[in-house]
Amino acid sequence: MSLETINFDTLALKPGDRLLDLGCGEGRHAITAYLLADVHVVGLDINSGDLHTAVTRLKDFDNKPATAATCGFIRASGFALPFADNTFDKVICAEVLEHIPHYRDVLQEIKRVLKPGGTFAASVPRYFPEWICWKLSDAYHAAEGGHVHIFRTSVLTDAIQSLRMRRFRRHWAHALHVPYWWLRCLLWREGEQHALVNLYHRLLVWDLMQQPPLTRWLEHILNPVMGKSIVMYFVNEQ
Repeated sequence: MSLETINFDTLALKPGDRLLDLGCGEGRHAITAYLLADVHVVGLDINSGDLHTAVTRLKDFDNKPATAATCGFIRASGFALPFADNTFDKVICAEVLEHIPHYRDVLQEIKRVLKPGGTFAASVPRYFPEWICWKLSDAYHAAEGGHVHIFRTSVLTDAIQSLRMRRFRRHWAHALHVPYWWLRCLLWREGEQHALVNLYHRLLVWDLMQQPPLTRWLEHILNPVMGKSIVMYFVNEQ
C-alpha cells in the first residue's frame, strides 16, 4: 500500500492507455496505475536511487495476474522528454513542480507529449501549509533539491491553462500530514529523533496501513480547510 495523491477515479484510466508519471520518485503512482488497469506506464525521474527503489518495488508484483499492462522506469529530464509528440493519454506530475525553478519549461514538454483530449494531473503543496513550513524552517526548503516555489493555485492554474489545457476538477489531499510537517520543521534539528515527531510519524504509518474509517472521515472533512496538497486535473484542448 502506498500514499497516492492523484485520484485514479478522476484520472479515468482506460484499457490500452499510455501513462507517463513524470518525476515518479519511488514509483507510487506508476505502480498503482499498473496494478489498477490494463495500461502502459512509464515512470520517469532524474534520481537514479529513487528509480532503483521503484524497480525493486515493481518486482514485488511479479505474481500479478497476466494482463496487457506494462510498467517500466527510465532516467531522463523533464526538460527534454525522450518521447515523440502526442505519445501519452495521461500524464501525472505529482509533488514535482515545486522543486523546479523553470517549471514552465517542463509544462511545455508535458503539453508536447500529451495527446489531444488527454488528461494531465498535477499536484503541488498548498500555499498556506507550505508557507508555514518555510517560516518555521529555512532548512526545509533550502536543501539541495528542496522546494523553490510556493504556488498559489491561481498562478499554477493560469500557467497550465495558458497552454490550452482546461482544468475540469480540483481537490485537496493529506490534511493529516500537515501537523507532521509543521512539527518536523519546528523541530528540524532533532528530526525523527524527537519524540513528538516520531510519534506522529508512527500515527501516519498506522493510518496508511489500517485505513480506519474515523481518520478517513476526519481527513475528508479537513482536506478543504488544510489539505497539504492541491490536486488539479486538466484536459488537453489542442
